Amino acid sequence: MSSLEGTLLRQVAADPRGLPEQLALFAVRHLGETARRTVAALPGGGGPEEARAQVIRRGHRAVTAEGAFVGGPFLLLIPVAFCAALLRQARILLELAALDGRDPTDGERACELLVVQGVYGDEATARAALTACRPRPPGRRPRMASVWDLTWRMARLLGLLTPSGTAERTRWTVQAGRWLLVGAVFLTGLVAPLVWLPYMAVSYDRATTRLTDRAVRHYFADAPVPARRRLEPATLASTGRALLSLLVPIAVVVTVIATDLRIAGSNWPVLGIALTATSLVVGAVWLWRWRARRRRERQ
Repeated sequence: MSSLEGTLLRQVAADPRGLPEQLALFAVRHLGETARRTVAALPGGGGPEEARAQVIRRGHRAVTAEGAFVGGPFLLLIPVAFCAALLRQARILLELAALDGRDPTDGERACELLVVQGVYGDEATARAALTACRPRPPGRRPRMASVWDLTWRMARLLGLLTPSGTAERTRWTVQAGRWLLVGAVFLTGLVAPLVWLPYMAVSYDRATTRLTDRAVRHYFADAPVPARRRLEPATLASTGRALLSLLVPIAVVVTVIATDLRIAGSNWPVLGIALTATSLVVGAVWLWRWRARRRRERQ
């Protein structure tokens, strides 16, 4: 966990209800200068449309990679991954604001971020909410109930659940189908942890696309919304890894049955132990690779 993600998680866990406002203030304070430097370093030969596309493309890829990290053995680390994705989404918006000639370190960017996210309908309301925001001091160990509440709130703010403003128009059968899919993926992920990769990658892909489209309309009213490919490279890569992770437990099951390994005269205890160990090993390898990639990106 990076220092920024850990600091944000501890701060918002103390007051989950103030998540949007705290995130907006935190992002401007800690990412505004980074966004300014990133935009200043962009090549100037492609014009404003190419600069916007580059900011969106790079940020979109980073957010999707954070979503793909959420895997079976790491379900307890979902809040960490959500914090990383929220910060990366906020950085995209700050960079787009900088491209529009606005100061990404100015407090007004926090108001705009809340409006683009759909938390408030206008900047005046967002400004009043930010003025009233009084973050609580972070505790050492947040209670499980507050972490659970915070996780749901982060999922909604990220756009992974029902998109903002569409809950009334979504049929209950569609909502039920989505929850059944989440349950099926969760249960499968306990055996094959990387099966979460394509599901979360697609979810982040769609949510971030909606967010950046709103940001382009907010900052560049006359600019066309950039077209995107249906299948992003990160989504394809995560799908391939998920398929490979499914082969591992299948091979374990076949091996146990073929060798007729038994405990107390039954194959079932051996299968349970083998599948659990396999899931943990695959998850540990994925975590090690993810951390190595994050270290390379920070260098």
